[in-house]
Amino acid sequence: MKTWSKSWSGSKNPRKQRKYSYNAPLHILRKLMSVRLNKDLKIKYQKRNFPVRKGDKIKVMTGQFKGKIANVTKVNLKHKKVYLENLNLVKKDGNKIQVAFHPSNLMIMELNLEDKLRKEALERK
Repeated sequence: MKTWSKSWSGSKNPRKQRKYSYNAPLHILRKLMSVRLNKDLKIKYQKRNFPVRKGDKIKVMTGQFKGKIANVTKVNLKHKKVYLENLNLVKKDGNKIQVAFHPSNLMIMELNLEDKLRKEALERK
């Protein structure tokens, strides 16, 4: 059986949805790493969400760090995780580890528009 199919249209079955996302190639995973835009950006760009990128200003919507706003330091496509600046957990031995967030628990407050291709992608309808 194929591990990933380009022609897969979708399923209500969670097992199949998980299999699709786990086995998806990187160009598809990038789209799965989309984070919703805040109200102002949504109105400005006529888009609901947009793929997250290093340098974006993000607000955490759920969990221990709810309400915190920070910049993205790293995006891990393979594990579908986003790492934010200065949001760390302190372990018992005193080590600090960066907290990994799933994109569904985040909201983009400000976009990093240094890349002209990203600007074009926003303007595209």
